[in-house]
Amino acid sequence: MAYARLALRPSRAAQRTGALVAVGLHAVVGAALLSYAPTRDALLEVAPLMVSLISPPRPEVKPPVEPPKPRPVMQPRPKPPEPEPLITAPVETPSPSPIVVAPPPPPPPEPLATPVVAPPPVVTAPIFAADYLDNPPPPYPVLSRREGEQGRVILRVLVSPGGRADEVQVSSSSGHARLDESARDTVRRWRFVPAKRGDQPLAAWVLIPISFRLEG
Repeated sequence: MAYARLALRPSRAAQRTGALVAVGLHAVVGAALLSYAPTRDALLEVAPLMVSLISPPRPEVKPPVEPPKPRPVMQPRPKPPEPEPLITAPVETPSPSPIVVAPPPPPPPEPLATPVVAPPPVVTAPIFAADYLDNPPPPYPVLSRREGEQGRVILRVLVSPGGRADEVQVSSSSGHARLDESARDTVRRWRFVPAKRGDQPLAAWVLIPISFRLEG
């Protein structure tokens, strides 16, 4: 008996298949009814009008959009000045010049020892007008006074180392022979201080002027 009951109950798979078939038949029948216009209108009149309130959608609150920051205006960089063309001259490599080594200069000669030469002794001229010599002036000739003869005579006298007049010459005449002769005769008797070289006396010439002048 138990075996017979199990054979009569349909399986679950068969039940699912039957349900699907039933739903499909209902759908076919419904589509056919709706495709028929009188039937569709009748169903719409009988079916209650369903009104559903649809609330308007809330606007989305977007966060404030910050305006984009202005981009800094990039100033165009000035073009660097183009370098001027460099004019280069060909470089000539100087040829190496030979090095000339000059011989060292000869040493300067040693200074020769110069002998110390004493200065020459001073030569003094003869002296004839010293007071201590007591030389008298020549006399004025009487005839020359009468004739009014005047003039100046210069005698050239060689004085010896002993102080005597060895020689008396007329170097410049007075113009009158009597006056010249009077002067020469007088000077021959004069005494002199002889010329000297240092302390040594020597003979020397001396010029002696003598003037003849009438007064009154």
